[in-house]
Amino acid sequence: MGSPQNPLPVRLVVGVLVANEELASEAKQKLIERFGAVDLEMQPVPFAHTNYYKDELGENPLRSFLSFENRIERESIAAIKLETNEMEKIWNRAVNLDPGYMTLGQFFLATTKDQRHRVYLGQGIFAEVTLYFEDGHFHPFDWTYPDYKSEAYIKFLEKARERFAYHITTGHPYSMRGK
Repeated sequence: MGSPQNPLPVRLVVGVLVANEELASEAKQKLIERFGAVDLEMQPVPFAHTNYYKDELGENPLRSFLSFENRIERESIAAIKLETNEMEKIWNRAVNLDPGYMTLGQFFLATTKDQRHRVYLGQGIFAEVTLYFEDGHFHPFDWTYPDYKSEAYIKFLEKARERFAYHITTGHPYSMRGK
């Protein structure tokens, strides 16, 4: 029989989907105020994977990602999702925040939408394992959102994972900053 153990803390990663670069900067600042320093950032790129957000974000939304230096407990992701939902109200949903967390083997997204492949966490929040890490790379599942299958996203998340692994193995969280 196994003994329950608390898992290691994980890396918080937030996807930021916005109507323009000014909003991306505002959202980044608000997230830093709440979650601390950013370890790695993907600069905004055009988001053209779906027109689902057209009414809220306009014709040409931008996507960026922020990976935070401070690790979080896995179970905190539900509260973080609720908090980022509240933050979105500041901008009348012209900013969409998608928090998730990274382990060395997976990348999870938090969502309010139930589906057969999602696990209920409580407080109306579900977790979706979106990518898995194998043979040196992140790989999608059949249900993974199309944008999370893109080369740009996977490249960013692999770099964030590399930094996270370095942090875990060396205990030096900031020595790779800027590399």
